[in-house]
Amino acid sequence: MKPPSPSPICGFSSYLADMRQMEISDHVLHHARRVLIDYMAALLAGADKEPATNLIQALDAEVGIGRCSVTGHSMMALPRAAALINGTASHIVEFDDIFRDGIYHPGCPVIAAAIAACEQVEASQDTLLRSIIAGYEVSTRIAAAIQPSHYRYWHTTGTVGTFGAAAAVSVVLDLNVEQAAHALATAGTFAAGLQQAFRSDAMSKPLHAGRAAEGGYLAAVSARCGVTGALDVLEGEAGFGAAMSTDVDWQAALDGLGKTYNIVHMTVKNHGCCGHTFAAIDGALYLRDRHGLSVDDIETIRVGTYQVALNVTGNPRHNTPFEGKFNLRYVVAHALVFGSVRLNAFDADHLSNPVITQLVDRTELFCDQKAERAFPAARGARVSIRLKNQQTFEHYQPTRIGDPDAALSDPQLEAKFIELAEECLTGSQVRGLLDLLWQVGGGRSSLEIGDFIRACQASG
Repeated sequence: MKPPSPSPICGFSSYLADMRQMEISDHVLHHARRVLIDYMAALLAGADKEPATNLIQALDAEVGIGRCSVTGHSMMALPRAAALINGTASHIVEFDDIFRDGIYHPGCPVIAAAIAACEQVEASQDTLLRSIIAGYEVSTRIAAAIQPSHYRYWHTTGTVGTFGAAAAVSVVLDLNVEQAAHALATAGTFAAGLQQAFRSDAMSKPLHAGRAAEGGYLAAVSARCGVTGALDVLEGEAGFGAAMSTDVDWQAALDGLGKTYNIVHMTVKNHGCCGHTFAAIDGALYLRDRHGLSVDDIETIRVGTYQVALNVTGNPRHNTPFEGKFNLRYVVAHALVFGSVRLNAFDADHLSNPVITQLVDRTELFCDQKAERAFPAARGARVSIRLKNQQTFEHYQPTRIGDPDAALSDPQLEAKFIELAEECLTGSQVRGLLDLLWQVGGGRSSLEIGDFIRACQASG
């Protein structure tokens, strides 16, 4: 008789307890450094923006003390506050990484919690890398198992991100199997984040990432001190899977754990807006550049993509930065006018640009059946542009530039990092930080990263 399969919590916790001693290839470690670099880029660009700055005020009793960095502000905080603020800040400018199969941004919750925990206990950079890998592997597998049905109502970064943060901190704290299991179990009941929060102009969406980082941190440190959770929280009758998804195969989530690594298959964002718009942007830019199109000659634009993208980004307004980032018509029009969608795409001048607004008004959205069938394994879009002389050009973009099958190279990742980090640091400081991040590992202290950033800011 075949023995029963281990519970998902049991399988994940065994992996976490072994992570400190596990052999990890240079290839996987390289990708851990890549996601760390990508996270720091998004964090530095978002550090001085709402709602991260609001949180610093709200948590004033926990900021200005402690040993954990509030990145971009030359200040320290208690670990939960640092995880919450940094996790939130890294999700603000919409440049954070994506795990495509899970419809999930792992970097913000996982790395924010991992760094806070490492700084709190003065862990090594090797431990930091291992905790990041562990957080990515546990959470991306849970995310893939519950999709696509989970994404009907829930924001995966807020829900599954809590498991990822708990997993990362469990490795930092060197929790045993039982403790790691209870950390994940408690994270399961902390998990939250409703999609309605980003279907209107609100600050809640980035808070999901920060709250997941904070919740995961709390779940892990509580487990170390004996707090127990429901170990069947994933597969139980009233558990995470039943409440937030349908037809979950938890055994598939465990298959290959510790042998194959999702962290090597991350999407690096190439545009500063919602990832569901990327294929359409890429398709529009392909037509613009391939045929030398001028916006003055465009009569109409038709954009077809998968239904989830239309649900999230089909809103009719682009009056505010938030609305612009989640308006498919706007970002496609902006890309056609300016050739990119970067940080300045959502300032007042661009949002009110009459040329962009005219193109937005001429753009029709529809559900493309080819893209719908491919989702979520691929994120495609069909773009058709008709000119005033009645010529029509069409292109189907099967994937997003930055996805694993169209990955950004290390030099392209560096260029993105330099552009975003210069929102906070000078050019030479950015280069120095980038060199430091590529070398993360070994017995050096994880505090070195925060110390470097603060020293840069102190020097002006």
